[in-house]
Amino acid sequence: MQVSVVGLLICTGILAFVVYMRWSMITALIASLAFGATAIGTITALGGSSPLIFTVFDMLLIVTALARRGIWGEIGAVFVRIGAAWIVCALMIYVSIGALLFPRLFAGQTSAFVASRTGRGVYEAALAPVSANISQAGYFVLGGLTFLAVCLLLRRSGTLADIRRGFFLWFSLHVSMGILDLLGKVIGAGDILAPIRTANYAMLTQVTEAGFWRIAGAFSEASAFGGASLAGLAFTYTYWRKTGSKFALGLGAALFVLLLLSTSSTAYVGLAIISVPAVFSVVKSLASGRLRPGEALLIALLPPLLLSAMAASLLYPHFFDPVLQLVDTTVINKVTSASGQERSYWNYKSLQSFFDTGGLGVGLGSSRASSWPIALLSQLGLFGTAMMTVLLAMLVRGLRGGGGRIDPEVDAIASSVRACALAALVAGSLASGSADPGIVFLIPLAVVLVSRLLPVEDKRVAGALATLQHSRDSSENAIQAQVGSVPGRV
Repeated sequence: MQVSVVGLLICTGILAFVVYMRWSMITALIASLAFGATAIGTITALGGSSPLIFTVFDMLLIVTALARRGIWGEIGAVFVRIGAAWIVCALMIYVSIGALLFPRLFAGQTSAFVASRTGRGVYEAALAPVSANISQAGYFVLGGLTFLAVCLLLRRSGTLADIRRGFFLWFSLHVSMGILDLLGKVIGAGDILAPIRTANYAMLTQVTEAGFWRIAGAFSEASAFGGASLAGLAFTYTYWRKTGSKFALGLGAALFVLLLLSTSSTAYVGLAIISVPAVFSVVKSLASGRLRPGEALLIALLPPLLLSAMAASLLYPHFFDPVLQLVDTTVINKVTSASGQERSYWNYKSLQSFFDTGGLGVGLGSSRASSWPIALLSQLGLFGTAMMTVLLAMLVRGLRGGGGRIDPEVDAIASSVRACALAALVAGSLASGSADPGIVFLIPLAVVLVSRLLPVEDKRVAGALATLQHSRDSSENAIQAQVGSVPGRV
């Protein structure tokens, strides 16, 4: 393995900052997700695979969770209380076996799209084992172990607050590097973040669309940056609505502007999709007469924005021409473009490989699609898709049915990370080529499931205290009765 000096320095910097702030390892793990094209090194034995820096913090987090006294009892409690732990473990086993078995079992019986690391790009070939089977299965297993580690750590007080800090640090870094990337291109300095892009990917960073620079931030392309911006916008908006945090509002506004400037069709279509429940919630509050201050602010901003747009179009008739051309290129005519047709063909062949393998799939990492649900069917088959659907249903359900009153701050954090995960899945459904939803899905799932148990555990603690108090009162009464029955001495 060839270690990346830049990746090692960034890992050291994140770790030093977290230690200085006295935060936990899970904060460092989540913050490292901002560096979407920074690898810790290159593994030549796996065809030049370059694991990103978050894998380092992933392994450190798992070690931290396991290096505790009484860990086996805690692991048992997780599997007893959280049914999803069994499903995640079953998925890890199924994915690992499928990634090794299915490409060999169905070799040559269907075609697959393979990403070349030699400049050939993505090309179609007969199904056969590839190095991505091992690397992506490894990523998936690492994500599953992270889920279990987070479930263990959330039983300790303070972990939930560290998760909140991690998400805010992640998106603060994301915004900072997005601004740096855009400024570098605008002033003619080029890709000033190129030194931190050490992953063995095709870097589509210095590209324009309809006269606009495409923002890639610390990622390899604008689509990945737009997807992360969409997830961050969902997180900050939900947290702001729940708590009224001004920092979340400011960070969300910055993410919204960067998302609009990203020129990513994934970001634009994803924004339209996630806006539907937000608009529905505002309309519902307005109809019931229980409009929140944040919702009132959003409604109050609409008329000035519309009037400003109308005035600009009247004074400068061609003012919005570049914007309209951008929307036409990235959204309206995206499907008819060469890129859109190529990705549609990927999805078509991926669905065909699902049927060619009798619904078992070609194995994780064997092929590439352009939509997460299609990649799920193609790579994991019907059985893997069913298990993943159950986990998704648990995440969508959220904190409903928790069985008691949930602390407002716990509700705010759990709801925000849940919104982040769902927005990331929306972006993945539009452009992702892998069936692995990643730790952006699994960490929020752990937070939601453990947070649902908190009211139940609080009730048990309160019940135990009440029983203890009742026992103590009974003992005191019995002692007093016995003392009162002893005859007095003269």
